[in-house]
Amino acid sequence: MASKIFTPTNQIRLTNIATVRLKKGGKRFEIACYRNKVISWRNKEEKDLDEVLQTHTVFSNVSKGQAAKKEDLINSFNTDDQTKICLEILEKGELQVSDKERTQHLENTFKEIASVVSGKCINPETKRPYTISIIEQAMRDIHFSINPNRNAKQQALDVIRQLKQSNNIPIQQAQMRVQLTISAKDAKKFKEKMNKLSTMPNIENEEFLGSSMQLICSIDPGVFRELDDLLRSETRGQGQLELLSLMDVAEGDEALNDLNEEKTDD
Repeated sequence: MASKIFTPTNQIRLTNIATVRLKKGGKRFEIACYRNKVISWRNKEEKDLDEVLQTHTVFSNVSKGQAAKKEDLINSFNTDDQTKICLEILEKGELQVSDKERTQHLENTFKEIASVVSGKCINPETKRPYTISIIEQAMRDIHFSINPNRNAKQQALDVIRQLKQSNNIPIQQAQMRVQLTISAKDAKKFKEKMNKLSTMPNIENEEFLGSSMQLICSIDPGVFRELDDLLRSETRGQGQLELLSLMDVAEGDEALNDLNEEKTDD
């Protein structure tokens, strides 16, 4: 009679995993996650824990399928609630990836950041957007360091700030064009306060229409909410703020940018 082969009951076999590791209380604890989901969770883009965890199990060694001992969990986390511990490891632990995966992730993030910056910014001297390839080179010139735990949009703001400080290339965020409508009696006081905003709007046109005043301004995208709050408070909710365009760039620049990208790709 053939002998039976027994598999330890604390072993769980998983495939295609990303491991997050946390050392606590002198012990090593790991959780098994789906690839590409850990960063999404930490950036609050993914909110379903089941989309992140392969299993609500805490391991001492994921690759060997060894589940952590209950006594070790209690000693280190003061609980044996697996899901609660998984959440702590997911938040504080270190994502384990191979050198090849890390390099590929950094390259992809680098390109994504450059794309975001290209879409948000222009050369203030020409009013034209930069191609992605130019932004990538500028990022290399300032030796921008990628943070693998932050998303591309967050890091794009860092790039814009550093490029401005370096004077490597002339750059500014493309402006928004907005139209404000307020009562004539509130106009003078509102304009005085508007000119004290963190980034002063550029008034392109101003005219009175009956009992109202209409302003068309170019503003930094970062001041939109601040301007909206000011308008609401000063007009007691009666004023109107309308977005006319997302980018204040020279006519035809989007087509030019697309053409340049195609040439770069070739």
